[in-house]
Amino acid sequence: MKTQSPSAITATRLRGRVSRRVAVGALAAALLAGAATTGTAAADSGAGSKAAAAEQDRPELHEAMQAFVDAGFAGVQLRVNDQRGEWTGSAGVRELGQSAKPPTNGSFWTGSVIKPITATLVLQLVAEGRLGLDAPVAGYLPELGLDRRITVRMLLQHTSGLFNYTGEYFEDGTVKPGIPATGDAWLANRFKTYQPQELVRLALSKQPRFEPGTDQNYANTNYTLALLLIEKVTGRSYAEELQRRILRPLGMRGTAVPGARTRLPGPHAHGYYRYQDAGQWKTVDISRQNLSLLAGAGDLISTTKDLHTFVSALNGGKLLPPELLAEMREPHPKMGYGLGLFVQDLGPNCGTVYQHNGSPRTATGR
Repeated sequence: MKTQSPSAITATRLRGRVSRRVAVGALAAALLAGAATTGTAAADSGAGSKAAAAEQDRPELHEAMQAFVDAGFAGVQLRVNDQRGEWTGSAGVRELGQSAKPPTNGSFWTGSVIKPITATLVLQLVAEGRLGLDAPVAGYLPELGLDRRITVRMLLQHTSGLFNYTGEYFEDGTVKPGIPATGDAWLANRFKTYQPQELVRLALSKQPRFEPGTDQNYANTNYTLALLLIEKVTGRSYAEELQRRILRPLGMRGTAVPGARTRLPGPHAHGYYRYQDAGQWKTVDISRQNLSLLAGAGDLISTTKDLHTFVSALNGGKLLPPELLAEMREPHPKMGYGLGLFVQDLGPNCGTVYQHNGSPRTATGR
């Protein structure tokens, strides 16, 4: 299939229109998109000569960002890499009550954009013969008592059927609660530290959503289990393996696993949660939060530049052998999800996009 040039597009959303119960849902949201070929590169907007800056002027992108701000978002940062080169920009404000725009390469909580990275680490171990893609996960993590039908592939593809520890949402509107990850209950516990084993054991204490391999449903449990797999097989922490295998070789200096860290490093935009208390609206800055709730599934700090570096390396064949990259890109028909990637065919002459969106825990996030 035809593919588009790789791009890493990231919007930092700080104020949004949400449900009736919550007036402002504040989060850092990211879209990681790419393809197999490589585009040209340029410096961040604001750097270089005036002529280069004028050449990069993209009114359609300014308009797109402004549309988010006009819809109620406080700020947006955007990076686009295509046949015309690299473009960065921002709109809105980085903090309520101030006029400064969001930084064009500010740090943010990526949320589920970490999933293609976790999947890549697992597939690297498959390439080395240390994990079997279709081997039972229970063979590597016997202490958890997993259903032996669940394979490594099923974790990466969300076809294990395991309960999602942040709660299950069904098509008929019913919810089976897990650890609070939205709304006021999440707000009160946003600095709590969780251990990966704790998250997995909670999920395993609940009834599975379906029999392994018979359906597909997005569940953070799968990627926290993938983290435990990586740690068990390598004998090193997830953060160490990520640094050793991806971040250091690619020079991704703005990316890190935060652990229990609650502050974003360097320049960044702020996020807010607005709620009612005793009939009065209150607004809380939730830029600080503990992402250990999403171990391996959403706990990453990064920048738009680093995410572009990763997706370009992945789709350029620098991180995985061709056969495993092809497996990663092969979508399950229900969700269009491969092994850590959403696969979107945009139709004739438009190409195929390989991407993953994401957000940290918020008033309204999943």
